Amino acid sequence: MEIKEEKIKGILSIYPKVFGDDRGYFFESFNRERYDVFLPNVTFVQDNESCSGRNVLRGLHFQLPPFDQGKLVQVNKGKALDVVVDIRTSSETYGKHLKIILCSKNKNQLWIPPGFAHGFCALEEDTILTYKCTNYYSPENERSILWNDKILNIDWEVTTPIISNKDKNGIKFSEFISPFS
Repeated sequence: MEIKEEKIKGILSIYPKVFGDDRGYFFESFNRERYDVFLPNVTFVQDNESCSGRNVLRGLHFQLPPFDQGKLVQVNKGKALDVVVDIRTSSETYGKHLKIILCSKNKNQLWIPPGFAHGFCALEEDTILTYKCTNYYSPENERSILWNDKILNIDWEVTTPIISNKDKNGIKFSEFISPFS
């Protein structure tokens, strides 16, 4: 397994070792002992899965403390542009974003600690994204930052994204007061 620390502190790209031959492949998508080395004291309590058509954009979501979540994200089928925005006010990269392609072909994963807004755009039909969460989903504590906020200036790499009404009505970053220090 290879672990790469990304440009925004706390974000990790994880590349599991994949064993393949003419029959197919095998890899460990999670092993508590191995992940404890670089994610000590992290406990996952919920697994989620979503299936999205091409150009479906979801995000930028987060939950308010004490219901905030860390997420271990991967694409099990297809390909997605995964985006995180640093919403930790004391961070040098506050308001900055990071984009990563997650793809079922290379099995890469992304660790997103609490203090980040998260979203993704499916780049292929029937893209299946799974993620392990460190806290339970709390609908009354979920928030959304506007996906196309001009201050964040995220290039989602699609011309006509398909977006839910909830995400169309996310808060502007200029009006956002972060609960994360």
